[in-house]
Parts: sequence; C-alpha cells; structure tokens
Amino acid sequence: MLAIDGPSGSGKSTLAGKVVADLAGRGIRVALVSTDEFATWDEPVSWWSRLETGVLEPLRAGRPGVYRRVDWSGGEPAPGEEVTIDVPGILVLEGVSSGRARMRSSLSSLIWLDGGSETERLDRATGRDGEESRTELRRWQRFERGWFAVDGTRAAADRVVTS
Repeated sequence: MLAIDGPSGSGKSTLAGKVVADLAGRGIRVALVSTDEFATWDEPVSWWSRLETGVLEPLRAGRPGVYRRVDWSGGEPAPGEEVTIDVPGILVLEGVSSGRARMRSSLSSLIWLDGGSETERLDRATGRDGEESRTELRRWQRFERGWFAVDGTRAAADRVVTS
C-alpha cells in the first residue's frame, strides 16, 4: 500500500494518476482510492472509519472493498454511487490524511508533496474546483495546516517531493 499525501492543490491526484498508470502498464493489479471521495468541507478527516471498514479491512481479508463516493455534482456533498475495489496487488491511497499516523504501519511507502506556497496551491485548487470554492478552500487550508502539524505526516514520509 502506497499513500500519497500533502496539502490541497499540491499535485497528489496528478502524481497518483501517473503512478497508477505506470504500475498498470507493467501488468500490476493496482487500485486507486482518493480521500476526496470521502471528505466534505465539514468532515475533512473524521470519515476514516468508513474507509477502514468498507475498503481496507475487506482488502486485507482478500475480499473486495466497497464504499459510497461523495457526489459534489449538485454543489453540496451528497451520497453518490457505490464503488467496488477489487483486491489489487498494490493499493494507492491518495489525498489529505491518506498517510495519517494510524495507517503508517500498514504502508509500504508514504510520499509527501509540498506543491509550492499556500497561495499557489489555493490558486490551483480553485482552478480545479471553481472560484466559488475559494472561501471553503481557505478554511480547508487552515484545517489541514493544523492536521499535518499534529499528525507529523511530512516528517514521517519516505519521500518528500517539492516544487
């Protein structure tokens, strides 16, 4: 299991997509799970038990994992489609808190992306999510700054990527 963690707008999803494509291109059964499919503005990291019980525990037992994706298409988070994750050779967890302390003993590797200054990351995230999300993204950045300081994610990373 590989975790790709770092602050919003740092490039985690882009890197995860490249890693998954590379592994799949080598014939490795790989699955990608993004924390963005669980998190909401009001629940940035406390959803973890749904990932644990729905995906990680079944995969550890050799069974497919299942979760319900958060749907943002209406502008507000709502229950979305059910996603099944077949047992992979490598699971890539991507997103804020994917490398949290609770997970580290289960990880083969933790990659941290710095992704530039907070302003640069905010601009990238706003470009991705829309200008109307800027206020919530600023609030999210304040939250994640505190989360990462307490969790010690960057310091625990096996590899740090800066831009």
